Amino acid sequence: MKQGNQSMVTEFILIGFSIFPDLQVPLFVVFSIMYLAILAGNIIIIIMIRCESSLHTPMYFFLAMYSSSEICYTFTVIPNMLVNLLKEKATISFIGCMIQMYTFLGFACTNCLLLVVMGYDRYVCICKPLHYLVLMNQRFCTKLVVFSVIGSFLISAVYSYSVFTLPYCGPNKINHFLCDIAPLLQLACARNYIGEILIFLFCILVGGFSFFPILLSYILILNTIMKIPTAEGKRKAFSTCASHLIVVVMHFGCASAVYLRPRSRYTLTEDMFISITYTLLTPLLNPVVYSLRNKDVQVALKKSLGRSTHAQKI
Repeated sequence: MKQGNQSMVTEFILIGFSIFPDLQVPLFVVFSIMYLAILAGNIIIIIMIRCESSLHTPMYFFLAMYSSSEICYTFTVIPNMLVNLLKEKATISFIGCMIQMYTFLGFACTNCLLLVVMGYDRYVCICKPLHYLVLMNQRFCTKLVVFSVIGSFLISAVYSYSVFTLPYCGPNKINHFLCDIAPLLQLACARNYIGEILIFLFCILVGGFSFFPILLSYILILNTIMKIPTAEGKRKAFSTCASHLIVVVMHFGCASAVYLRPRSRYTLTEDMFISITYTLLTPLLNPVVYSLRNKDVQVALKKSLGRSTHAQKI
């Protein structure tokens, strides 16, 4: 197909929620409440870490960066999704679709790499406690975050380029509520097998580069924990990792279900449900997991609420 035919599609129609016409307003209300909760939860974590000196450690620095990335990640999708729920015809321009995919995948990859960094932080803290503050100094931690962001958006650029250089000259209805890889590949006029293989390989690369270092970190952590003589010591050591481990399982479970599936098994309803999980439910649960299972965050939150109550009484 010639390049000139690509310009025939100038906009896409997102038909994801059109299969539930009677539920669009109730879904708008529910998703709006969830989005506000996501913003509130992550902003509270960022402010609390910023204001409480007891939380000025590498672990909470990475958590603040992760919460910031989650806010940006949801912002690329959810506001547009909420607007489209109230519109009779949900359209997005070709350029707008490309930008949404680029930013969405960029922040999704950033989340993956930040989880790797947080796993490494837990490994150093538990396995090399005497060298922790030396190894995880502020300059090194900042470099890790910068590398995660730049690397993620370079990967996203490759993904987006592979998808949007395909010829789109016919149908323009995307079976989704966002511009994602699988539904866009279905609309291409001609299959680009090299592009599809590259996309699949990059998915494996990102997943492998993210998941296996985390797995290795936890194998080493578990090995160290098993050498601790007391049950109380083992419990305290593992409790510092529990929140991170729960978030890792949620994040990579949803991502692998979507991006490592064969194209032949793609279905709208199933993919929609999984996508709602990783764009709304997982970001909503992250602050809950880190606040309910982390005593330092609980103590800091109680201190902040206590100061607020005391100030109101005065």
